[in-house]
Amino acid sequence: MSYAIEFETVDIILRSTAETRGVDAFALSLIKAERQIRKLFTHLVYQYPCFGPIDIPILRETLASSRRVYSEGFVRGFDALYPRSISNLIGARYEELRTWINEAIEYRKKIFHGQLTTRNLSREELLSYVAQIGEWCKMLATEALSEFGYDGFVRNSLQKSKIDRLSERFLKQLYGIDSYSAFIRQHMER
Repeated sequence: MSYAIEFETVDIILRSTAETRGVDAFALSLIKAERQIRKLFTHLVYQYPCFGPIDIPILRETLASSRRVYSEGFVRGFDALYPRSISNLIGARYEELRTWINEAIEYRKKIFHGQLTTRNLSREELLSYVAQIGEWCKMLATEALSEFGYDGFVRNSLQKSKIDRLSERFLKQLYGIDSYSAFIRQHMER
């Protein structure tokens, strides 16, 4: 599975003796989790028959032009498209792991801006977040791969699925860039 390959760099950091390994692994894990959900969403969007290789630049540009889409927006977008929500894919541990992810995002905002967190997180606490973020990513990758053949870690999310007419299962239909742009505004932006 590409989850293991994706998290090799995190594992290298964790095995190091660097003083900053806790915060470094924490930040990198969270970046990977947020990228995974974005890639799962964009993979689903690309399954619509109206989109093909010629549309890749405009699909990317349309998403990039929205300055108000964040990690939780990709979850909302995924959930608005696919009949099984992210919480359903992750299963019984969703609420627990979602809490870890949400807390990690809040701490990351502080850390990235050079501010102190209210908890003054130790290396061990940061490493606990790394483990929970990794668990979230692994569970989501396993279920998504089983469900629609893409785990969110293969480099190119904009590829057609081996599952014929996958988009016919989707909860919403898109008919081109205009409906994609409207979908982003309606379901994903803050």
